Amino acid sequence: MSDLESVSVAVSPRDKFREYLSTQNKRLTRERDIVLEQVFSSHEHFDREELVSTLTTSSGDRRVSRATVYRTLQELERSGLLRKVARANGRDVFEHDYGYPQHDHLICGECGSLTEFPATEISKVVSAVSATHGFRQSGHRLEVYGTCDECCRGSRGRHPKLDML
Repeated sequence: MSDLESVSVAVSPRDKFREYLSTQNKRLTRERDIVLEQVFSSHEHFDREELVSTLTTSSGDRRVSRATVYRTLQELERSGLLRKVARANGRDVFEHDYGYPQHDHLICGECGSLTEFPATEISKVVSAVSATHGFRQSGHRLEVYGTCDECCRGSRGRHPKLDML
């Protein structure tokens, strides 16, 4: 779930993806467009299988093959419109960054939940460190692993020695 407000962009995700595909001598097919539309329909995190399930069980013109979903996700990631966020439970999830402000993630190792947070202060530190080293940054990514509040509350009723097992 995201509390981040979207930001205004001059070029639509569809036009941006079409532009990227043209640099790869590919075109925006109907199936790729369906995947793109589904991905950008909300800012929810999703994994491949969730998207495959949605698009392979769709009826009529919205049905897309598993292979096309996988290949299109790769192209969206290469284009910079989509990024992969590793989860502690080993399940990679995706989110689209295009049209959303810089943010980072808290990832719970117990339940796998993702919490997005604005990265204003962290961005300042990264910029300062980059400047000190003469490094031209193009962005940053921070994933903090630990235990969410909900899971911490669930373990408070247990005997502490059980956590050592």
